[in-house]
Amino acid sequence: MSLSDAELDRYARHIVLREVGGPGQRKLKAASVALIGAGAIGSAALPALAGAGVGRLTVIEDDVVELSNLHRQLIFREDQVGQPKTEAAAAFARSLNSHVEVDAVAQRIDGSNSRDLLAGHDLVLDGSDNFVTRLAVNEACVSLAIPLVSAAAAQFQAQVALLRGWEADQPCYRCFVGDAFDSDDCDTCAELGVLGALTGTAGHFAALTVLRALLGIGEDVAGKLFLLDAAALSWRQMTLPKDPGCKTCGRIG
Repeated sequence: MSLSDAELDRYARHIVLREVGGPGQRKLKAASVALIGAGAIGSAALPALAGAGVGRLTVIEDDVVELSNLHRQLIFREDQVGQPKTEAAAAFARSLNSHVEVDAVAQRIDGSNSRDLLAGHDLVLDGSDNFVTRLAVNEACVSLAIPLVSAAAAQFQAQVALLRGWEADQPCYRCFVGDAFDSDDCDTCAELGVLGALTGTAGHFAALTVLRALLGIGEDVAGKLFLLDAAALSWRQMTLPKDPGCKTCGRIG
């Protein structure tokens, strides 16, 4: 897959990086990433991925823009309140980079459609706001052997992890959260609150994790959970163990 003169100019600061270069930028152009949710995490990750030149982005979201979103979901404007987020997000990404193909899927992803919606992607970034969606996405990613970057933020805490649960020695998202969250009654930002700038940091960190994985840059961080405490301005990381009893990936190995 070749790069046009306009793309060579646009991505010049990438291409001069030894770890990226022309071959790496062509990898990004050939890549396909599904973004689950166009909310706080997604609205930060989307510009980073589109700007970086990821060739195909699929945005999956069933919500509309609300006024209360705007303190942290910075790709939306006041005049878009009431508009489907997928429509607004796709328009933003296309206006940012005309070389990127953006598919807008205005529906809720769940156990009945997750495999169909995610099949064919190279990587999935999940920034959804409930455990039922996250567990359905995780199930599909394990089944389809697609790497999953899971990102979340609430109050002053954020977490990001790269997961490849189909591998015998690697955990999946259910290994991390267990079976206690199979119902859809978890707290959300509406109940807990969230610092707006935190979600941008988490979304950009998730996008960085996606780009590292697509390009094969640096140490493999699969199975590691990165935790940000925004109140203390500190990062820490931990290694997630694979649960041999996990009903999603425990049979593997």
